[in-house]
Amino acid sequence: MKHLLASGLLAIGLAAATQSAAQDTIRFAVTDIDGMEALQREMGPFKDAFEAASGLKVEFFPVSGRTVAVEAMAADQVDFVLTGPAEYVVFNARLDAQPVVTWVRPDYYSTVVVLDESPVKSPADLKGQKISFGEIGSTSQHLGPVDLLAQAGLTYAVDYEPVFLNRNVAVEALISGDIAGIGLNRTHIDSITEKFPDQKFRVLVKGPQLPDDILLASATVSPEVVETVRKTFADNNEAILAALTSTEENAKYIGGKFNASVTNADYDVVRKMFENIGITEFTEFVGE
Repeated sequence: MKHLLASGLLAIGLAAATQSAAQDTIRFAVTDIDGMEALQREMGPFKDAFEAASGLKVEFFPVSGRTVAVEAMAADQVDFVLTGPAEYVVFNARLDAQPVVTWVRPDYYSTVVVLDESPVKSPADLKGQKISFGEIGSTSQHLGPVDLLAQAGLTYAVDYEPVFLNRNVAVEALISGDIAGIGLNRTHIDSITEKFPDQKFRVLVKGPQLPDDILLASATVSPEVVETVRKTFADNNEAILAALTSTEENAKYIGGKFNASVTNADYDVVRKMFENIGITEFTEFVGE
């Protein structure tokens, strides 16, 4: 009897130890980094800095996009996911994933761009025209520019024809007159200006700062672990940001910060953007 009792207590102790060890490790995915090699290269310095500051071990979980990431979280294969604003809305609707901390990107806003010589002088002049957007469902390249046009009184896919072209192809179509405007974010304006040095572009309309990229937590992660992660970012902003931006791929975060006071309501503006394109249920990614 004593032997059985001792064995039972040992089993309970081992189970508790295993659970404790599991909570010391967080499984981490990034929706726009494809594969383990790229994840380690682009996020390795961040991982080292975060582990040192938090006492938690970060285990990378590579994904090939937002759909794989949300399925992995649904299958309890990943705890935390870094993703964009539009993607967060879907994670929240499908899995009740909660915001932990935003990764602030300076000058993160949407625009609609035309050729400088274009006769289009206001958004109203785009009525009846073709407008190209970036990736379907992208906050800054699709939903944001559509929102700017909606605020100017243009109804999506009614007052103009949305098309989705590769950025360089879109610029060539703009030059040839096949489309009248392109929805871009500020970083992309820099890119097309560099790639098409003989062309001058004009920002027809510019939006406000967009909601930022966000680190979200699965509903299955304990509140204690979520709070540890949130507090680590809040207390070690500069050190973690310096490590993150030490890789060229994360240059978009230079000059930014981590905001640990984010709430779900901060992303209601993105839900409104979805409504502009006729989506009122947020459980599926746009275009999938």
